[in-house]
Amino acid sequence: MSHSNAVLRDGFRHKGTVPPVEKWLLEQIFKAIGPAPLRFVVRGGAEASPPGVSPAATVVLNDWRTLVKLIADPEMVFGEAYADGRIEVEGDLATALEVVYRSWPEGRAERSPFPRLMSKWLNRLQNNTLRGSRNNIHRHYDLGNDFYKLWLDSQLVYTCAYFPSQSDTLETAQEAKLDYVCRKVGLRAGETVVEAGCGWGALALHMAEHYGVSVKAFNVSHEQIVYARRQAAERGLSGRIEFIEDDYRNISGAFDVFVSVGMLEHVGLSHYAEFGEVIHRAVGDRGRGFLHFIGRSYEGDFSRWIRKRIFPGAYAPTLGEAMRVLQPHQYAVLDVENLRLHYAKTLEHWLARFEKSSEQVAGMFDPWFQRAWRLYLAGSLAAFRAGTLQLFQITFAGSQSAPVSWTRSSLYTNGRGSSEGSRCMSATS
Repeated sequence: MSHSNAVLRDGFRHKGTVPPVEKWLLEQIFKAIGPAPLRFVVRGGAEASPPGVSPAATVVLNDWRTLVKLIADPEMVFGEAYADGRIEVEGDLATALEVVYRSWPEGRAERSPFPRLMSKWLNRLQNNTLRGSRNNIHRHYDLGNDFYKLWLDSQLVYTCAYFPSQSDTLETAQEAKLDYVCRKVGLRAGETVVEAGCGWGALALHMAEHYGVSVKAFNVSHEQIVYARRQAAERGLSGRIEFIEDDYRNISGAFDVFVSVGMLEHVGLSHYAEFGEVIHRAVGDRGRGFLHFIGRSYEGDFSRWIRKRIFPGAYAPTLGEAMRVLQPHQYAVLDVENLRLHYAKTLEHWLARFEKSSEQVAGMFDPWFQRAWRLYLAGSLAAFRAGTLQLFQITFAGSQSAPVSWTRSSLYTNGRGSSEGSRCMSATS
């Protein structure tokens, strides 16, 4: 074989004189991840890429040991090695990950016993019990408000934004999302709302200020609750909002509306029946509700690397799995919408802001944390672009709930949806 590029029998192109073992290893990586248009390079050694394509990026591995591990367990090993600095990506990271997601062999995870066993172990270790949920949430959301302020919008909304126009700023799109939720659930002045998992309080504040409702918002993140309470006091809304540092399972009292935005992912599939009981206890058969969550189009274990390093206890359900929350109580699903591309756009903004602040992130924590979170944001962006992740919004109501709208036209009108909301908004704007 000459020192120029040569095509092997299986079609893979290698550069330089490559020993048989190294050739075989380079071939195996594409069997593990599919024929993604990427160039793999082992530093100081050979490189390989599928024929007939222009590689979207180059993946550089520091040594052959990393390559061997990557073949055996691509998702986990790539995450660990990238965060460690043993793998580097030359080119756009999100694009590199997207082409892998699009070429990933169907059913590979189901054929591999080791990832399944490790997922079961993580499920037990990170079970979202009362104690487990608090620990899981603390590990992610209590990293410090100053960290999240670097790359979220000014209201610290850490969920998918809604872009009426793709040219909207992140701040405009997050404000639009808050109002979109209120219009979808048909809020009326004077109603009572309970929110499970309130983040830094932006939605609760929006509902109370612009729609004239009273809100009780539950969250086990101490940093977020302290921040939300301060915001309510500064905006003169403390009398209409109660931010409660407690688990959603301890919600008590009767309400007109139940709202959960970005929290179902942290409930855990084994706790869906329990979550449904909480909803029914809160709004009964006369109330209505709203679920906004990251989901998928297929059942299966959620990313082990994400659960180990970023979001312990996380699970992204299919629509069918999410129905386990509502069906036992015969809740009627009134509206379902998939905002997948809106989440991709949201992540584009988050990732760009994160990159601008990357040196500050490394200073707050360390370079490993900086790389891990870059991978998390870029990987999420790639997953929403490729369609391996979805963003579902479900509006539902009890069997005795009065209808809030005859058509869906109110979702797309200017202003604040209902007449009550519009009057409330005009009085405060």
